[in-house]
Amino acid sequence: MPRRKPFSNKQKKKQLQVKRERKRGDPGSGQNSRNASVERGVRRDRQSDTSDSETTDIRKINQQPGTRDSRYDPNRYRLHFEKESKEEVEKRKKMARDTILQPVPERELEMDINQVFPEEQGLDFPRRPSWHYGMQREELLRKEEKSFHEFLESLYSKNPPGTLSHFEHNLETWRQLWRVLEMSDIILLIVDIRHPVLQFPPALYHYITGPLQKQVVLVLNKVDLCPAPLVLAWKHYMTKHFPHLHCACFTSHPGQQYSTLLQKKRMRRKGGWSQAGGPIHIMRSCQEITAGKVDLSSWECKIQKDAVAVGTEGDWPDDGADTVLMEHHSDVAMEMNSPTQELYKDGVLTLGCIGFPNVGKSSVLNSLVGRKVVSVSRTPGHTKYFQTYYLTPTVKLCDCPGLVFPSRVNKQLQILAGIYPVSQLQEPYSSVGFLCERTPFLSVLRLTHPEQSPCTQQDHDWTAWDVCEAWAERRGYKTAKAARNDVYRAANSLLRLAIDGRLCLYLRPPGYALNKDQWESHPELAEIVALQGRRTEEEESSERDEEEEEDESSSEPEEEDDRDADDDADGDDEDESVRSDRKSKGFTLNMFGVLGENECE
Repeated sequence: MPRRKPFSNKQKKKQLQVKRERKRGDPGSGQNSRNASVERGVRRDRQSDTSDSETTDIRKINQQPGTRDSRYDPNRYRLHFEKESKEEVEKRKKMARDTILQPVPERELEMDINQVFPEEQGLDFPRRPSWHYGMQREELLRKEEKSFHEFLESLYSKNPPGTLSHFEHNLETWRQLWRVLEMSDIILLIVDIRHPVLQFPPALYHYITGPLQKQVVLVLNKVDLCPAPLVLAWKHYMTKHFPHLHCACFTSHPGQQYSTLLQKKRMRRKGGWSQAGGPIHIMRSCQEITAGKVDLSSWECKIQKDAVAVGTEGDWPDDGADTVLMEHHSDVAMEMNSPTQELYKDGVLTLGCIGFPNVGKSSVLNSLVGRKVVSVSRTPGHTKYFQTYYLTPTVKLCDCPGLVFPSRVNKQLQILAGIYPVSQLQEPYSSVGFLCERTPFLSVLRLTHPEQSPCTQQDHDWTAWDVCEAWAERRGYKTAKAARNDVYRAANSLLRLAIDGRLCLYLRPPGYALNKDQWESHPELAEIVALQGRRTEEEESSERDEEEEEDESSSEPEEEDDRDADDDADGDDEDESVRSDRKSKGFTLNMFGVLGENECE
């Protein structure tokens, strides 16, 4: 029997008061009373804590406190993943302590999409069952639940336990995907350029281009985090394997280095979201698909105006002619949406933004609009509801919560791709070991082995546990009572460095090592470099010299924003300029200055 969810004494008191009023037949216990709304909130919280899947043991992540507003449930679309056994977690923790880290050759970082989504394993995704307007809402929901349970049973029958990676078990989130696919004319499938094959399900592509008869634009996001030849190689790899696919490169931070720096360098400059690189490429792909059936001249004019605003270092106002109209869709309107709606209805192009968690869907949407309309966060599952935004009178954008599709990828690689909240990990050490074997962590982090004495310079073998302990010692992470090195916090810190792109791990397409010279001299390389906003080698070397001088003059150069839990607010690296502005304006008072520098970290 599942453990009951605890709630405060205040809530318990109100619940008892509602029961007493009901026994007395007090009219105050009606549907519109204050106590009745509290009771509905408690009941809704309990219902939202149940899983749509009864076939496996599910762990529900990112629990949010309930609200009095019965129309909105903050936990409706939270992540539901399969729970791991204690034995499996303890086994990985022991391996992290004992296994010596061995560098992995570059060729092993090459990954084919068939390794992630093998065709013979039946790695499909749940489809919406057929329906008609004569069906009742409850009948439709029951039919969808039955179809979802059958999908899970079929999936687990073809894949033995332990072979599948983390994937979404929350039916409500899959329903959001169905609505977006039905409402959209063109699908923007957004992936992270560091590991695109992990986030591009072939079954979804074939379903959209086949039964739905719609087009897909693959948005290769965060291209500033990878070398330009690798970006070009991934672009050609995807178009070669999926001929009807349109590819567009995108970045919200042009002009930033992809070197593994510990400082927070991805700060937003003047011009805000309008400085992003790639909206013009998405617009051209849509023009090619629509073939003149929709007037996209207003979108093109908006992109040109945004470019002018960036050139003059100006910001768009929050009101006026460029205000974006936002729509909320009720559940009933979305559930009974027409499955056979005509394309480009009323001359409006509807773009649906879908993708895995943490690939930057909200950042792409903000960049297309030209200002912030959606909050962003590094926390997977931050977008919790469906909304539409009118970019121009003829272009509409749909935002969808992130979805994790079934695959056979390594779970440690999945965590490093950012699909699992770091603060919710039971055992982060194996993921740290996976990262360190594939990155030059010693030269970047400048660690000292925990067993190394000051007098000797003997080389020691490293384990994942040693790396976490050395990083905790360097950063000053200590446990509260015994003041030991807090290895768990150190492991979380290292994983956040990887997810943010400061300790960058990126996969390669098959054959990249052999054809690297070909990609470095490819004629299309200049376009990718221009999109990334790369500077000359002289500018980069001079900036590197300045950073080395700062490192020598500072005892703690890293200004890393390490937190014990992920921020659900707008505290992602996208809004780092806010914090930097506060520092520059003199908000540097240290309330714990009497303790000395870094003693309270």
